[in-house]
This record gives sequence, structure tokens and C-alpha cells, in this order.
Amino acid sequence: MNAALATRRLIIRLILVVVAMFAFGFALVPLYDVMCQAFGINGKTAGAYQAQQQTVDTSRQVRVQFLATNSVEMVWQFAPQADEIVVHPGQTTQMLFVAHNPTDQPMTAQAIPSVAPAEAAAYFHKTECFCFTQQVLQPGERIEMPVRFIVDRDLPADVHHLTLAYTLFDITARKPPVAQASLTPAAATRTAP
Repeated sequence: MNAALATRRLIIRLILVVVAMFAFGFALVPLYDVMCQAFGINGKTAGAYQAQQQTVDTSRQVRVQFLATNSVEMVWQFAPQADEIVVHPGQTTQMLFVAHNPTDQPMTAQAIPSVAPAEAAAYFHKTECFCFTQQVLQPGERIEMPVRFIVDRDLPADVHHLTLAYTLFDITARKPPVAQASLTPAAATRTAP
């Protein structure tokens, strides 16, 4: 009788552990967001920035570095036109990123941005960005994709260097390419192989 009671208690404990693990799995995303906000990590940028004209602070300079990486399964060539530039807070600035599909298949990609240091991400405003839409490139196609941004005048005085990094993901399996990318001809420059 003791062995049956012990087995029953063990089964109940294991079921409780499984239920707790399942509940914890659902709580991970909100917990992650709270931790990122509390510790200032994972410098996510906001969406498109709409604001009135800012005055430019010519007395101050901020160095903005650009990084472009591919996720493991992405085969495109992807890079900024320049590694870094110096801007004045309040100034609207543009940088072009170049992508090339070297394969013989149409592909769809999505770029995910990040700004470092994380506490400065709230002061980096993108007014136009290729990351807002999915990009479709035909075989051998090359495209220049602009990002326009403003470093806010309220950027803390001790921040002199920002890094805007993009990671490019292949999402062809989730969204098969059926048409050209959604960027307008004025916003993107496409060339054939």
C-alpha cells in the first residue's frame, strides 16, 4: 500500500511540474519584455517616426555606425554603403544598404533592426526604412534600400556613438515571392544581374 501511495504522489508531483512548465512557457515573452525594459537591453527601435521639423544642434556631433548581418539560412549579400557617418542631433540623414540575391530563385527577406546602446534606442528615429516592409528580390537582382533617420536632440549628452544593426532573415518559406518588393521606384534602386 505504501508503494502505491508513493507512486501516486510522484505522479501528482510530475503532473504539477509539467503544468508549471507549460505556464512558464506562456509567461516567457512578457517576462522577456519586462526584463529588457528594466535592464535596458535589446535596443529595439520603434516603428516609423512622424514628427514636426526639429532644429539641428550643430554644436554637437554623434557618430552612427552601421552593421549588416545575415541570419544563418540567408545567402544574400547585404551591406551598408558606409561603415559609419557623423551626424548632428536633429538632422535628417540617409544611409543606403545594398542587397543582392545571388541565387537562381526569387527570395523574400525581412530586416530586423537594433540600436546600441539600448538606452539610446528611444532617441533614434527612423522616418523611412526598408525594415518596415518585406523585400523581394528576383534571381541575380541587386537593390539599394534607404534608411532615413533622425538622432533626437534629447539624446543624453554622454552618448557620442550609436550603432544601427540589421539582421536579414530569409522568409521565403513563409511568404513565397510573387511580385516585386513593395518599395517605390523612388525609394529603391534595382539592377538586373
